[in-house]
Amino acid sequence: MTEYADAAGLIERSAAAFVGGIPAEPADDGFFGPASVAWRISGDLSAPVAGLRALLLQALHPLAMAGVDQHSDWRADPVGRLAATSGYLAITTFGERASAERAAARVRRIHERVRGVDGVTGQEYCASDPALLLWVHAALVDSNVVARNLFGTPLTDDDADRYIEEMVVAAQLVGVPAELVPDSAAALDRYLASVRPRLRCTPAARESAAYVLDPPGLDEEVAEIWQDVREAVLVSLPGWARDSYGYQAPELTAGRRAEIRQALGVLDAVLLGEPGVLEARQRITLRMRAAAAAAEGSGGRPPGPVAARA
Repeated sequence: MTEYADAAGLIERSAAAFVGGIPAEPADDGFFGPASVAWRISGDLSAPVAGLRALLLQALHPLAMAGVDQHSDWRADPVGRLAATSGYLAITTFGERASAERAAARVRRIHERVRGVDGVTGQEYCASDPALLLWVHAALVDSNVVARNLFGTPLTDDDADRYIEEMVVAAQLVGVPAELVPDSAAALDRYLASVRPRLRCTPAARESAAYVLDPPGLDEEVAEIWQDVREAVLVSLPGWARDSYGYQAPELTAGRRAEIRQALGVLDAVLLGEPGVLEARQRITLRMRAAAAAAEGSGGRPPGPVAARA
């Protein structure tokens, strides 16, 4: 039987990673900027649901999952892996361009060393393969839209398209050519459908899903909230993905949706109680308000994100 480290410290370590990615006095607005949909969507209460949904989708690509399974210590330190992901997303979303570039360069260097043969399909893989990177990217972007529309503040169709277009920059940062990256909701749907025949639930994927949906060692308050988060993740998954894992679809009534949203609010309050989180959120909010006021004053649409590289 596989032994897993417990999830004690999940909130604390994830909060510290987030705070570390938010600059106190930024030299520039980074790759997205405070007027972006990417900034707005990152602060939504549905973010934990989006993150876990993305992990479950990403794990269904056998080559992507093989790289994680064979080259990481996720069983020994799953909380550390989740915290590192939280920190990377904070830096690349809210950090200065130079900081985001450095973080992305570290990830690219790591990916170059992650290569091998998937024991399930027998196929060779390399984590720097743009096709694998694109799947990971698309699963996260799709999850952010779906989770927000189900359990957060829904995006308009225009904002969803704008967000997906903005996130092309994030894919470029890790090494995906821009021309391969979906830049609208319709393009993202077509891409996800095209990859589906290559997806399957490997034993490693099933293990990782079981862990993130029911992590051991959480303190009592967070463990109770996590059951609501778990249900939200399962509801938000596409039916084919849920079936691949063998999970049942809970019924999402209006009342149950309200209960889950309340639980997400409590979880967010717990996170805000961690050192530095409230201050970091306030810095983000102030910059977003300033950008909105500037856009209103100029009467024009705020500038979009810049390309990662020429």
